[in-house]
This record gives sequence, C-alpha cells and structure tokens, in this order.
Amino acid sequence: MRKAHMIAQTLALLTLAAPPAASTATDEPLTYDRVSLAYGASREVENDTLVAVLSAQREGGDAARLADEVNKVMTKALERAKQVEGVKVQTLEYHTSPIYQQQNIAGWRVSQSLRLESQDAGHLGRLVGDLQKELAVQSVSYTVSPAQRRTAEDALIGEAVQGFEKRATLLAAQLGRSGYRIVSLEVDTGGGAVPRPAMLQARGMAMVAEAAPPALEAGTQTLAVTVRGTVELQRP
Repeated sequence: MRKAHMIAQTLALLTLAAPPAASTATDEPLTYDRVSLAYGASREVENDTLVAVLSAQREGGDAARLADEVNKVMTKALERAKQVEGVKVQTLEYHTSPIYQQQNIAGWRVSQSLRLESQDAGHLGRLVGDLQKELAVQSVSYTVSPAQRRTAEDALIGEAVQGFEKRATLLAAQLGRSGYRIVSLEVDTGGGAVPRPAMLQARGMAMVAEAAPPALEAGTQTLAVTVRGTVELQRP
C-alpha cells in the first residue's frame, strides 16, 4: 500500500514538472519578407491669416492702482478691436508679479495680453497701428487658416499614398516578387505649423503717439505629409 502511494506521488511530481504544450501554429502566424517604407509630399501654401499679440503693462508701488490702469487700457482696446469687422479677439494671460531689489519687494508689475486674428491683413494692420498708442506689440505673425490647411493636407495625403504604393511596387519588382500587401499604414501631417514672424521690428513697442500701420508681407510656408507603413512582399 505504501509502495502504491509513493508511485502516485512520483507521477504527480512528474506531471507538475512537465513543460507546457507547445503553442499551435495558429496562435502566432509566422511572417516573412516584411519591409518598412516611407514617402513624403510637401507644397508651399499661401499664408492667409494674420495674428497679432499686444500687451498692457504697468509698474509701480501700488498693485491695486496698477491693476486698475491695466484693466482700463485693456477694456478700451477690446472695445476698439470689436468694432473692426472680421477680427477675432481673445484676452490672454493676466499677471501680477513682484519686482525685487536686493531680495526685497520694491514694487509690482501688472500685465495682460490681447490676441487679434484676421484674414484681412489691411484691417488688422491698421488696428494694430492704432492700438500701439497704448499697448506694446509682442508679435505679429502669419499662419495658414484651418480650412486652407485641411484642403492642402487632403491633397498631400493623396499624393503621399500614391507615392508610397509606387515605391512598394518598385521594391517588389526589384526583388522579383509578384506583388505586396499592406500590413500597416500611418499618415503624419506634422501637426500645426509655427506662425511665421512678419514684423520682428515691432516687438516691444508701446505708447507711441503716432504709429503708422506695420508693413506686412504674408509669404508662404511649407506643409508636409508623410506616409509610413509596412508591406509584406508576396512570394513568386
């Protein structure tokens, strides 16, 4: 009886120690002859949107008085900007920060920014020239509107996909294969383009009694689309 019990224990240990069954061929299909490819397409697109950022800033010892002055200046600027047709108006960050001298607070700095956007450069340019009397011009830049960007990118996607397919067909032929199939495909539009500076000389100008409208030139910028993917070459 004891011998039979020992045999049973030995069989149990052997069962536990046995390696797991090999995976079946259908668990992870084998793949061969896969190649990664990429094709990029680009074109110059006319900038059609002008963006200007201006700010009001005051410094002194009375933070409340400074805030009141900035608020009044910005309110006046907002009222003026909203009168211009086709201009989008947005207030940006509002800051109150201490000014230090020898590690002690010697005063305060209060500031707020205003963002203006329009596809009519003439109207916005004249508005910026008017607002320069009391606001500092932080930047003026051109960019591409979302609608124009989508139109250009749609055309570039078609061009890039065709180029990708042509390159894959060429590769298959060079290697003596009958064709290919696409395993994966990724389309990269590169995200939003950085606005192009249009008036660097105006940066930081403020409190100009008589300021002429800024000289502006829209120019172009390059939009690009890249198609990346993996193809599996068919055997002859």
